[in-house]
Amino acid sequence: MAEGEKTGWWWWGQHWADYWTDAAQRGLLFCDVLRERGDTYREHAASGHPPVLVFEYDIIVDGRELEQPVNYALAAIRPPASSPPTDPGLRPFVVIDPRAGHGPGIGGFKMDSEIGIALRQGHPCYFVMFFPVPVEGQTIECVWRAEKAFLKKVNELHPSSAGKPFAIGNCQGGWALAMVAASAPELVGPILLAGSPLSYWAGVAGKNPMRYQGGMLGGTWMASLAGDLGNGQFDGAQLVGNFEQLDPANTYWNKGYHLYANIDRERDRFLEFERWWGGHFLLNKQEMEWISQNLFVGNRLSRGEVYLEDGAVRIDLRQIRSPIIVFASWGDNITPPQQALYWIADLYRDVEDIRGNEQTIVYCLHEQIGHLGIFVSAGVANKEHSELASALDLIDVLPPGLYEAVITDTHPETPGLQYLQGRYVIRFEPREVSDILALGDGRDGERAFQVVKRVAEINQQLYDCFVSPWLQAGSTPWTAHLLREMHPSRFERHWFSSGNPMLTGLAEWAEKARAARKPVAADNPFWQWQQTVSDWTGSWLDGWRDQRDALKEMTFRAVYDAPLTAALVGLHPKRPYTVRAHGGGWERQEMLRLKRLELEQFYSEGGAVDGFLRLLIYVAIGNGVVDVRPFNAIRRVMQDTGFGEELTLEAFKQAVRRQTWLVRNDDKRALATIKDLLPDEGQRAMALELVMLLLGAAGPISVEKQQRLGRVALAMGIDGGGKQEEAGTPPAPAPKKAKPRRKAAQ
Repeated sequence: MAEGEKTGWWWWGQHWADYWTDAAQRGLLFCDVLRERGDTYREHAASGHPPVLVFEYDIIVDGRELEQPVNYALAAIRPPASSPPTDPGLRPFVVIDPRAGHGPGIGGFKMDSEIGIALRQGHPCYFVMFFPVPVEGQTIECVWRAEKAFLKKVNELHPSSAGKPFAIGNCQGGWALAMVAASAPELVGPILLAGSPLSYWAGVAGKNPMRYQGGMLGGTWMASLAGDLGNGQFDGAQLVGNFEQLDPANTYWNKGYHLYANIDRERDRFLEFERWWGGHFLLNKQEMEWISQNLFVGNRLSRGEVYLEDGAVRIDLRQIRSPIIVFASWGDNITPPQQALYWIADLYRDVEDIRGNEQTIVYCLHEQIGHLGIFVSAGVANKEHSELASALDLIDVLPPGLYEAVITDTHPETPGLQYLQGRYVIRFEPREVSDILALGDGRDGERAFQVVKRVAEINQQLYDCFVSPWLQAGSTPWTAHLLREMHPSRFERHWFSSGNPMLTGLAEWAEKARAARKPVAADNPFWQWQQTVSDWTGSWLDGWRDQRDALKEMTFRAVYDAPLTAALVGLHPKRPYTVRAHGGGWERQEMLRLKRLELEQFYSEGGAVDGFLRLLIYVAIGNGVVDVRPFNAIRRVMQDTGFGEELTLEAFKQAVRRQTWLVRNDDKRALATIKDLLPDEGQRAMALELVMLLLGAAGPISVEKQQRLGRVALAMGIDGGGKQEEAGTPPAPAPKKAKPRRKAAQ
């Protein structure tokens, strides 16, 4: 065809016909997928909304049968055929999913997930699930007791595992896990808070509009109103609706258009996700009131102001004894990094305060993944979750302090590849509390939320006294059911289903369209114009969202930053922003003094393992970076030589922490007394050579570490220490065939 004919009427007519043929077929297939979504929703509801796990499971503790019944249960995950058999010697994993409107299962939504990673590594895995309707009278305190019972059961099932259970709290499951770990620290090992908000007022100006929601609604009374209209139950679909309003472009256009534009390959993925996204669960009114008043608006958790059992138990996050791992993302608009991490600054003045409390905190920041991607992204599961899970034993023995987990890819020239289990290297770099605060723009912006808290308390009392009794009197189970069924999220799924007689024959038409399918070419000008219009529509909705959020923030600041509003609720307009009194006082100082007296005797007491650890810590503590490769090399040495095999992981952890404290307290004395731990000269030479070997596993030994090695050799009276250092990294021994796992620090 000549060039002129390509732009003639025939050419345009052909593309026009191709485009509309494709559009008609695509439209039928799109509507049929929506019908299938509705049918899936109805089937899922009829079956009782089971978890959307891709793994088989067995319920081993039903919370509905506990002394204080709850709609929770503990399930044991069955390893699929593609996973290795469960190793009873490995620490168990416990995944707690969020109860924030949706049903359970996001932690095991696909094979590449938190549960899938644990099973692939041979760990026994448990899942804390819940049912659609709460038990009458159920409260957050009841759930707290149930989760403690679940963790106690897991410990009973694995009395000889290598460590206490590794517990993962996703989103809202994170604060629930933190409460359990603070009140029953003996039940858990390391805990992972994935996308979990613990500091609810934190954020950055111009971003994070959800934190203003409570102030814009006048406090927490709206949650009580929804509970009263629901006859004592709060509809989780309303929480889901709040999430959807954060990104109207995705809710109203992009998600649907993406399905339409990729209808030939997106059907299964769309239906799989919508099965979880459309499963709306209920909470009792008392539960939602507790959450909104104590957490979302009250922000009491990180301040140590949460009390349970009629005030007998105070939840203080400083009482968590196991390492805390925080995973957050800069792309998360529901739990931004500030809300996931600022609780650290709420609890601790500086890193020395963290160390004094013998707390280990590790955080990992993703650059761009969104909130749901933290739990469902295969890339995140196979990188961040996998590496953090693989490094659990190292995290468990990290010296107290604050660290950032940095995960990097490897290449063929990467040193120490034989000491890695996967394709990535994870290292833990020391950080300061000021580094956490530097993630935001200061905390002065949180002062307005103190006013919101006071306003919320006043409005809540007015509502409870003058409105709630009337609504409770007029609400019935029938009216509550009608309101829930009329919610747009449920209504559209019921309407677009096979139960709608207006859609009779849609499946048959869609099947004919699928058989005659003729996708339009990507270079079709009408298709390209459609893509342009779609991009413009998404951009317009994004612009509207930005203007809406800016207006919301401006209104919030105008009301709650106003001196008059603060004065009206009894706050001084020029008050300084305060968080909480950091742990201190006479009792704290006395405890530290007694601890110092107890530990100082260990400068000269201990065995060869203590001496070796002191050497390694003294040399490595200079820059403070902890790499997984030397730690895996230590495990390899212990496995192959039997050195220190009598140590359990807990004993090894205590030895590392003890020697770290001794070195940090007085490094000169720690070095001068090393001969007391390694009295034999040959033993000292072997220990020094082994330290050099382990440090070299991560690459060339730095100048600073070489200098420290020289001081060690001089203090121990070993000749040739400097020559050994100058020789560079000693060659690592060839990896030996792995032996069966021991109970020791492996």
